[in-house]
Amino acid sequence: MKIYTDVVIVGTGVAGLFSALHLPSDKKILMITKSDLESSDSFLAQGGICVLRDESDYDSYFEDTMKAGHYENRRESVDIMIRSSRDIINELVGYGVEFEKKDGEFEYTREGAHSKPRILFHEDITGKEITSKLLAQVKKLDNVTIYEYTAMTDIIEEDGRCIGILAENEHGKLTVYAENTILASGGIGGKYKHSTNFPHLTGDALDISKKHGIRLEHLDYVQIHPTTLYSEKPGRRFLISESVRGEGAVLYNKKKERFVDELLPRDVVTKAIHEQMEKDGSEYVWLSMEHIPKEEIMKHFPNIYQHCLEEGYDVTKECIPVVPAQHYFMGGIWVDSDSRTSMDHLYAVGETSCNGVHGANRLASNSLLESMVFAKRAAQKIGRL
Repeated sequence: MKIYTDVVIVGTGVAGLFSALHLPSDKKILMITKSDLESSDSFLAQGGICVLRDESDYDSYFEDTMKAGHYENRRESVDIMIRSSRDIINELVGYGVEFEKKDGEFEYTREGAHSKPRILFHEDITGKEITSKLLAQVKKLDNVTIYEYTAMTDIIEEDGRCIGILAENEHGKLTVYAENTILASGGIGGKYKHSTNFPHLTGDALDISKKHGIRLEHLDYVQIHPTTLYSEKPGRRFLISESVRGEGAVLYNKKKERFVDELLPRDVVTKAIHEQMEKDGSEYVWLSMEHIPKEEIMKHFPNIYQHCLEEGYDVTKECIPVVPAQHYFMGGIWVDSDSRTSMDHLYAVGETSCNGVHGANRLASNSLLESMVFAKRAAQKIGRL
């Protein structure tokens, strides 16, 4: 089956959806996703989305992002993301996204390695709130067609430029010819035993890019999240959001003693947990929410509360066992500030791309923001061509 379109977008998480929403309405767009529309990691994001609160917050937000990334971040990209953040939030509110408010004003929370609260949230399912509202908007667009359960198998290269993709689904093989291609296919968690990602996210775009000699960057920059609910069951690990620690949760060893500052960057906390597990001869450490009022837990973390209850733990009364798991990929397909790859007419956005914002370690709640900022820039660049 041959398909001719203006733009093909591989992936339907926030990066793919935000790209589609910002492409010109006269462009014919095909979006494909490897599983169903709800099975993107964007739906799983719990904590929230960062925003520059005001001009006085710029220097500390910039420094927090750089410090967490071990100063290996691309400074230009960090600046673009921070400067664009308020516009992104305003757009999301326009799309119907509801962030927590207090007395009519946005309520901000804080997470690890942030020097102050600057994170907007919707309970503990911020990713679901944002992604579902973006998906609803995209479904209204007459110029967009979406194929579920359709996997990209290759890109089509001609004279050193990308002219589309090859894909397959239950109906057979597809050849999609497109003026521009946007890769928004997510992370690499499916390659790991313990990961917070959906298992079908296996870095397909990276393997295809490598085959075509497309520039990749920092493939060893893999983030391990310090706190996922320990389980002996196989499959995806349930994330215990960093904002739980931001609101006062503490980590204990097997003797119920604190052993680390819970608000240090993720890689530092992860290292401390691994060292403690080795000392204790244990496969997990304990996370306690005893310092968070019960009403705050029920209001801010209802999803975490309910999931832990289903697993046999009442977080309002007892500690839960947590273990680090693969969470996020900071490396990927190298892109410039307009999300262009090293191949003409090929763009990459979201977790599969590497624009350098995150450096060697991502600051909490920068992922949804970064994905949308640079997805919008890709769409705008295509619109200008």
